[in-house]
This record gives sequence, C-alpha cells and structure tokens, in this order.
Amino acid sequence: MEYKDYYQTLGVEKTATQDEIKKAYRKLVRQYHPDVSKHKDADAKTKDINEAYDVLGDAEKRAAYDELGRGARPGQGFQPPPDWGTQFDFGGEGANDFFNDLFAHVGRRSRGGAGAGMGAGMGGGGGFQMPGEDIHAAIAIDLRDAYDGAARTISLRVPQQDAQGRTTVQDKTLSVNIPKGVTPGQQLRMRGQGHPGFGGGPAGDLYLEIGLNPDARYRVEGTHVYQDVPVAPWEAALGASISVPTPSGTVEVTVPPGSQSGRKLRLKGRGIPAKTPGDLYLILNVVLPPASSDRARELYEAMARDLAFNPRERIGA
Repeated sequence: MEYKDYYQTLGVEKTATQDEIKKAYRKLVRQYHPDVSKHKDADAKTKDINEAYDVLGDAEKRAAYDELGRGARPGQGFQPPPDWGTQFDFGGEGANDFFNDLFAHVGRRSRGGAGAGMGAGMGGGGGFQMPGEDIHAAIAIDLRDAYDGAARTISLRVPQQDAQGRTTVQDKTLSVNIPKGVTPGQQLRMRGQGHPGFGGGPAGDLYLEIGLNPDARYRVEGTHVYQDVPVAPWEAALGASISVPTPSGTVEVTVPPGSQSGRKLRLKGRGIPAKTPGDLYLILNVVLPPASSDRARELYEAMARDLAFNPRERIGA
C-alpha cells in the first residue's frame, strides 16, 4: 500500500493546531465543493479532503496516524509495523484502507471495556505497542549561561493521553537545566518528554537545540569566543595593563607596545568551558579621543607637526 500525507492534502504543517486544521478544511471544502467548483476532479478532491479531515480532525486518530506514518513519504510504499497482521486485516483496495481499518478497530476496542484497548502491550494481550515520536525544538540562551549553566522554563504544545487513554493537544511546561559548557547547535535530550507512545508504548524524547541570543559584544565560533576591546591611542602605542569584562569575569590584560587595531590577544581556556575549553580572543580597537576642546585640538596639532606620521605610506600615498 502507498502512504497518503493528510497534512499535505489539507495544506497544513504537521505542527498545525486543531483550529488551523479545521480552518484549512473548511476553506478547501468551499473551494472544491462540486456544486460551486469548476475543477474537473472536484468530487475526488472533496473525498480526499474529507478523508484527511476525518483523521486529522480527531486528536486520537491524528496521534495514531502520526505514529504509524512516521518517516513515510507520499506515494511511498508503506510497510506496516511487525505483528500488526495478528490484530488487523490489511486487505482492501485503497491506500488508506490500512488506516481506516486501524481506526475502526481502535473505536471498537475503546468501547469494549477495561483490558480491551490497544494498551495491552505485546505481552499476554498481544496488543501492538509503538514508541512515541521525538519532538525537536529550539531554545535561546545568553552567552553567560553557556559559561555558568542556567535553569529555564519552556512551554510546548504536545499531544498527551488522559486517564481514559484519549489523546489531546495540551500546553506543557517543562523546567530545563542548561549545563555549563553547552555550545550553539548542541542538542539537549530530555527523555520521555516527546509524543506519547501508542498502545502503551514509551513516550518519545524531547531534543532542544541550543542557540545564543544576539550580543553585539561577542562572536562565537564553536567553543571559541571573540570580543572587541577598545583601547586609547597611548595604550596601544606605549603598552598598558587594562581591565576587561569578559563572559567569565573581569580579567587584567597586557596590551603590548606598538599594538594596532585588529591585533588579537589570546586568552587560552577562557572560551566556552566545554569538555575541551575554547579560547577567548580579545581584538583590539584603537579609539581616538574627540577634538572637542581647545586643549585637545592643540595636542592633535602638536602631533601632526612633530610626529610627521603618514598612515598611508604603505600604499604609496
């Protein structure tokens, strides 16, 4: 049999809410209704739309469809999970007969009383179990959190099963511990916080991908951190010891005499404290004081007169 993508049929994402699915269904039904549509395949299109909404519009059917169709693609041959043949009949002419048969059995079993449901497991009852699908999400932290670790609270909309085994979409709040030394792109795994399992199977996992909040002071490459540090002309020319606030605290840095803008000072091991700590690179930026007073202008005029300095000499000017 071939897999049908009901989300594609309704033109919605797999993360769509039930309200979004309902709105998409109503819009398409009006568009392709045989009484108003001039589309040559309006009847077939309307049948497909109704079929898709019959599944996705029901939270329990949707959860089962998501689990059984995980990783499948439209038009692709679909291989039912092992041992389904012992419980259901896969016969039928349409590509969707498998899912229709599944939901029919789920409905009959859910009305059959305690112990008759799919949650019987692969043990004595012989029911089918399938692990829940994983959830992938992103979380943004400050660079300082990557240095020190942090605790965050996040909210997700995920399917959950109630005491009667029905699946609904609910808001879920989780506390997340950000470990010290995480890097951009790294994923944190939270076991059992994904989609609920099918037939009593274990829940999937939640994977949180780490991102960094924008910060004009820093640039991060892997575990290395780059930071611009303004210095005065005399500090750059004569050398100096300066205090610099960094993500890991204030450090005392020696500026070598004769430094120019763009010079990098490497502080080994002062980058993100991962298993192999990165380095912190301080990039010097020579900043000129403004000639905003008579005394300042006099000093600049004296420098122009006495130093005979041409910064464009290297380019032949």
